[in-house]
Amino acid sequence: MAKKKKETKPAEEPVVEGQPGPMLQVLAQYTKDQSFENPNAPDSLRSEQGAPAINIAIEIGRQMMADDAVEVTLILKADAKHGDTTAFIAELEYAGLFAFRNVNIEEIQPLIMIECPRLLFPFARQIMAEMTQGGGFPPIMLEPPDFAAMFRDEMMRRAAEAENIN
Repeated sequence: MAKKKKETKPAEEPVVEGQPGPMLQVLAQYTKDQSFENPNAPDSLRSEQGAPAINIAIEIGRQMMADDAVEVTLILKADAKHGDTTAFIAELEYAGLFAFRNVNIEEIQPLIMIECPRLLFPFARQIMAEMTQGGGFPPIMLEPPDFAAMFRDEMMRRAAEAENIN
């Protein structure tokens, strides 16, 4: 008879009991500023003009608070034009207050610039859609941006600036 070989499982990482893992906590979410301008209404709403060309800009702001919390602000701007005529301008600053626990210092910046905006975006997107629809236009349904790519671009820009200074 042939002997069966004993199967071995790969070693697993030991789990340390009682040591909590990294945590990102949303303390609050709120609209800081919201604006919708329809400067050429009702002419801008006429259907014979067709759909306006829409330009979207997204920025991320951050501010450390006194209690080790971080306020992250997602800044969305949309302007729509029919040729040279402005159809509408929509601006939103939607923010969240976040706390971090058991996070290494090198992990904080990516959390602030990638994960926090990713958590805020669906709410900001909904507000922008309702704003444009309330202004008489079809709702803007923004595609989720690649916050990781935005973070990488910002880090590369900062590194290039640092090299130019030295």
